[in-house]
Amino acid sequence: MTGVLSMRILALSLLSTLSCASPVFAQTSEPLGLDYRSAQDRLLQRSDAIEAAAANLRGKEAQEGATRTLGRLDVDVEAQLLEYQKTLYLPLGSLAPVAESFGIRDPLKFRQERTSARPIVTATLPFYTGGQISGTRAGARAQVAQAKADRDLAVDNALVQLVQAYYGQQLAERALGIRRDVLDGLNRHVADAVKLEQARFISRAQRLQAEVARDDAAREYEKAISDLGTANAALAGMLRAPAGVHPLSPLGVNSQPLEPLESFKAAALYAHPQLARLQALEDQARAGVTLQQSKLRPTIYGFGQYNFDTRNSLLTDPDWSVGVGLKYKLMSGAGRQQQVEAARATVAQAEAGLREARTQLEIGVTKAWGETEAARRRFLLLDSALASATENLRLQTLSFREQQVTSLDVIDAQLGLGRARVQRAQAANDYVQALAQLLSLSGQMARMPDYLARADKVIP
Repeated sequence: MTGVLSMRILALSLLSTLSCASPVFAQTSEPLGLDYRSAQDRLLQRSDAIEAAAANLRGKEAQEGATRTLGRLDVDVEAQLLEYQKTLYLPLGSLAPVAESFGIRDPLKFRQERTSARPIVTATLPFYTGGQISGTRAGARAQVAQAKADRDLAVDNALVQLVQAYYGQQLAERALGIRRDVLDGLNRHVADAVKLEQARFISRAQRLQAEVARDDAAREYEKAISDLGTANAALAGMLRAPAGVHPLSPLGVNSQPLEPLESFKAAALYAHPQLARLQALEDQARAGVTLQQSKLRPTIYGFGQYNFDTRNSLLTDPDWSVGVGLKYKLMSGAGRQQQVEAARATVAQAEAGLREARTQLEIGVTKAWGETEAARRRFLLLDSALASATENLRLQTLSFREQQVTSLDVIDAQLGLGRARVQRAQAANDYVQALAQLLSLSGQMARMPDYLARADKVIP
């Protein structure tokens, strides 16, 4: 049974190696080795979510650029082809009696039917729009600011996901190694138990206890293989690396405490993209108030028109004209004053949302800072626990061979060491993930590689 299980475990190890090398092994060769900074650069270049946000920003910038020419001369060229009939009446006045003697009726009637072309150029220049142009420009600028904030949020979210995937794979690799070591240790313990049973130094029950623990460890090892394959696929897909990714930056913790909490709060209130986005929405709402108020005011404009075909023009058409116009809407089907009030309510909503976001951001920063520090301290405290567990396993193994302890004591020591190693790796991952959340909430996600480079306690 032991030989069959060992062969099965060897096969699983080979499969895990192949799965770690690539999520699509048949199409690839070697995984792409990347440290975290290189992985971050690759993500920023290849993320479709970031590119979508960048494209949206470019579109808003183009729209904002289009509003800069509002208020300039607007020139239209118009050409019409007309088929028309025109009837004119000419009163004869004092000549009516004379005309009547000749059989001519008063008034004279003229009718003309003809086809005519009307090539006309019209120029319009706004003098006063009641705030419509300034409101449109302000709204366009606010939309650009919102698009920039959306782009920054997309970058931050992508980088947080990268940390989760990159160091999640690191944790899965460490967990697989620990499970393998535990399984190897229990295999050795089973071998010792078999020898001692054959020498009649221990009972069959103790040997069975060792085998049951070994089988449980084998199942945990299989699960670790599956978890690593999933983590590898996630990171490879995120970085668009079909051959898979081999993370080079180890899990680690900076033993020194973080900067004071207040510094992170101040950075969050100053630089977090979500606050910039909400401020942009407030600016758009204020621009909306200006636009609605412009509907209550008149517009004044200058205009000019020239007809290029004066020979065939209608009698009522001037050859050219210039003037000043004023337009004011006296009545409207939509309540204009209510529209202004609705726009002001939108401003109030945006202001309240911004205040709430600041409060929630401070709470989030406080929570992330506390979790980061707790993970750091937990990692450091596990150093002594790991050393004690290692020494305990050594002593229990020697004592079992000398029949001073039972098989369960060795099993507990072996599992205790594995548990301490897993907890230490998990604490390091918790530290990295909490740090990513802290930097994201404080608007400093770009500094993540610098913080990771400070790690002076790493898990090999």
